[in-house]
Amino acid sequence: MSDIAIKIENLSKQYRLGQIGTGTISHDLNRWWHQVRGKENPYLKIGERNDRASISNSEYVWALQDINFEVNQGQILGIIGKNGAGKSTLLKILSKVTGPTTGTVKAKGRIASLLEVGTGFHPEMTGRENVYMNGTIMGMNRQEIKSKLDEIVEFAGVSRYLDTPIKRYSSGMMVRLGFAVAAHLEPEILVVDEVLAVGDAEFQKKAIGKMQDVSKNQGRTVLFVSHNMASVKSLCHSGILMQQGRIVFDGSIDDTINYYLKEENQKFKEKGGIEWKDPKERPGSEDFQLKKVFTSTNREDFKSVFSNEDKIFICVETEVLNELRNMRLNFRLLDKNDVVVFTSSSHSNEKSIKETGLYQYTMKIPANLLNHGTYFIELQAGMPGVKQILLNTKVLSFDIEKLTDSGTTHSTILPGVIAPTIEWVIKPNYI
Repeated sequence: MSDIAIKIENLSKQYRLGQIGTGTISHDLNRWWHQVRGKENPYLKIGERNDRASISNSEYVWALQDINFEVNQGQILGIIGKNGAGKSTLLKILSKVTGPTTGTVKAKGRIASLLEVGTGFHPEMTGRENVYMNGTIMGMNRQEIKSKLDEIVEFAGVSRYLDTPIKRYSSGMMVRLGFAVAAHLEPEILVVDEVLAVGDAEFQKKAIGKMQDVSKNQGRTVLFVSHNMASVKSLCHSGILMQQGRIVFDGSIDDTINYYLKEENQKFKEKGGIEWKDPKERPGSEDFQLKKVFTSTNREDFKSVFSNEDKIFICVETEVLNELRNMRLNFRLLDKNDVVVFTSSSHSNEKSIKETGLYQYTMKIPANLLNHGTYFIELQAGMPGVKQILLNTKVLSFDIEKLTDSGTTHSTILPGVIAPTIEWVIKPNYI
């Protein structure tokens, strides 16, 4: 037990839907009447699971329900799931921003959190003053904070604006300073929500390196929420998957991500193609719709499994219902971790769609390019200079079998997203 940094038992959080979130006078009186008689809160027996896409039949919803897990000291735990799964609510309870409806949270040591842009900052105070205020809240004296100030400012890269009120900072600058404060004021537990996505690529890499450092070299615990599976996979040791306020999977970070993506992408596992015969079901808009998408080796027959030596044709049939100005179709190929392998646009063909009618697009992926694995096709359609999005959806998947060499299958899988055939020239005894 001495190695456990966080222990959560039977944790649940209930919210009341509508403009008033805490309840009504009649509900409060009913709760009090049950309490004085030694009975359970009657409203804990009702409520629906937190499905943001469905219409509610109850006044109450469970943002979290029956959450149980432990996190060891020095562990980096990744928390993943779709929007509305309860990830941020869980972190807010851990950070004591809000309290649980039922259950207990036990944490060993100080907790520093970065949940939203500007968390814990006073907009009228300067960056310097906010650093001291945050350190004081965490129980540090002025001398301890002063000894860390230069390191915080250097990491955040905001020295020029240190004595400027926070309200004049950009969102990226706030995130930089907020993370620097949270990571450098020596908390035993660091809680980071997906707010890091606001920062630029350089800062994200820097922040992930810092979280790895505080965990590995300083033995601190990190809880990290992100929709970027590549970041989660590179940073975290283990993971939990949340769905509608519950934990549906926990294990190693690789197993957790694979379970999540397999479940999310299961509906795209078609037999090499999909055709929408009913116009009402076609993806797109009132101006542009998809009719048919399939993968093939000959531009005709549906196929879902390929050899790395195959040329893969991606065929897309569409219908333009209203005249458009220079409409373009973009094709993105994603790997199983939702990492973009490459992007291609019909604009590169220098042919754009203007008139109504049926159109067919064919894209060819060359042989000996993709590595073993599952890939997903995402299609986007729009017009330059126009914000209207005509289409943005993941539509299909296909598989590449294990790499072959002269008709045989490799016993080992080569790492990497792509596996191009590279020509080698070796000159022995070269002078």
